[in-house]
Amino acid sequence: MDNQKLILYVTLGFILFLIWEAWTLDQKERQVEITKTEQALGKSGIPSAPETSAKSRPVGGQTDAVPSAPVTPEDDQRAPKTGKGQSILVETDLLKVTIDTNGGDLRSLVLRKYPEKLNEPETGITLLTENADDLFIAQSGLIGNSHKMPTHKTLFKSSKQSYNLADGQDDLSVTLTWVSPDGISYQKIYRFYRNRYLIDVTFKVTNNSTKAWQGYLYSQLRRRYLTESRGLLALPTYTGGAYYTPEDKYEKVSFDEMAEAPLKLDTDNGWVAILQHYFVTALLPDRDTPVQFFTRSLGEDQYNIGYKDLASTNIATRGTGELKSQIYVGPKEHKRLVELPEGMELTVDFGILTVLSAPLFWLLVKIHDIVNNWGVAIILLTILIKLVFFPLSAASYKSMAHMKRVQPKIVSIKERFGKDKQKLNKAMMEIYKKEKINPLGGCLPILIQIPVFIALYWVLLESVEMRQAPFALWIKDLSAPDPFYVLPVIMGISMYVQQWLNPSVMDPVQKKIMMIMPGAFMIFFLFFPAGLVLYWVVNNLLSIAQQWQITRMITKQTQA
Repeated sequence: MDNQKLILYVTLGFILFLIWEAWTLDQKERQVEITKTEQALGKSGIPSAPETSAKSRPVGGQTDAVPSAPVTPEDDQRAPKTGKGQSILVETDLLKVTIDTNGGDLRSLVLRKYPEKLNEPETGITLLTENADDLFIAQSGLIGNSHKMPTHKTLFKSSKQSYNLADGQDDLSVTLTWVSPDGISYQKIYRFYRNRYLIDVTFKVTNNSTKAWQGYLYSQLRRRYLTESRGLLALPTYTGGAYYTPEDKYEKVSFDEMAEAPLKLDTDNGWVAILQHYFVTALLPDRDTPVQFFTRSLGEDQYNIGYKDLASTNIATRGTGELKSQIYVGPKEHKRLVELPEGMELTVDFGILTVLSAPLFWLLVKIHDIVNNWGVAIILLTILIKLVFFPLSAASYKSMAHMKRVQPKIVSIKERFGKDKQKLNKAMMEIYKKEKINPLGGCLPILIQIPVFIALYWVLLESVEMRQAPFALWIKDLSAPDPFYVLPVIMGISMYVQQWLNPSVMDPVQKKIMMIMPGAFMIFFLFFPAGLVLYWVVNNLLSIAQQWQITRMITKQTQA
């Protein structure tokens, strides 16, 4: 196989890989017709209480006898929300949050440090919203049949309508209260922290009734997801559910899968989440607590993913107790994710080449820590990768240079033998043997580097650190396309230069394709993030310099 043909196949293969990624994601979003009827747990979205676990968490002294099989009353499950809730505004250094007293839901959450648009830095991106078209909210409550308990349909009370994290204050708490008909006092407490996207959610129960209290905590995300037409040039990113358990590790569960069949999975540790490009909303159960992860389709393109306790919390008469959980709503910043429960760093999904992408990302971060510019870090990382592969690249370019040197002889042989393939191949092999040229010498070095190139592609595509990161001059956002298309044009020109340095193609069809390919690639890369195009431009320019120097050296040796 000649080198030009290999380069053609590799390049077309990479284009097809990108198109295939976008196409499969688009088809997956379309293939399942959303079930409009309620599945498994009722339209209220309140999970039923589990059968009593062998494990329990007694609080407040020895408990009295508790029911053996608690079940949430059906009337409560299907009852709509009653009463109008009050909006409570909470502002920290990183978050702007709205809590609805009707259910105590997180109804809106804005990331103050991540602008929606680059030219509107004061308007942070909204992750949670009660907007009907983009509904995405976080809900939690208590279930059990020993007493009437607060769910995400309960109307709480609040003593304040706004909270603000003051200068010098490390955290603040928002307390919602509700008293049941039998006198049990409930407090739903949100705790926010400075410089953190992690929120504590605690239910404090004061059992003023005459019998023991037994209950289970549940927490869930509710999201409306409308299928969008992506187009073949859209970059393949994932929006959907995910979970992690010590047994199954990291798994995705798409909205289509939620529609097909509800998930029910018991575990002692882990988390559930909804992912989107650059950001994650994750529900984190209390550590070492048996829970059941669940999903369901609510119809009308709405879905739940969440968990409920399997071990009951038991509180004696006149006792108090707490049921705790956490929620992370924020960017997929690696430095923050590694501080969360095990597996959260996997929400930055580098795909099947994570084994290569993870160290590349680590190295990119280390370089950025020194130069403090992600564009410069990409350039330096590209140079380091070229240095690592220098011997392989040199072998490939030497093979190409030798092939170019004997090209006139090959042309002569093709003219002499015409369509006699057997004699033509025999004559060409004799030339390769005489000139000590390995026709496959340029193949393996290129093939070995392809996984690294694809791994770096995913690093630059998935890393939130690239989002709205400036480089220099007109490049203000490495995650957005070059606004003036300068980098794609340079990349296209560099591909033409590489073709000029390579042995010429004699086959007319291949020759036409090779001439069209740089222009097609350039058009394709017009829609790519500038950071990705910057990598390809630098890689191409370094390849040209290396190939030109090697070709020049071999030409001098031949003429000497």
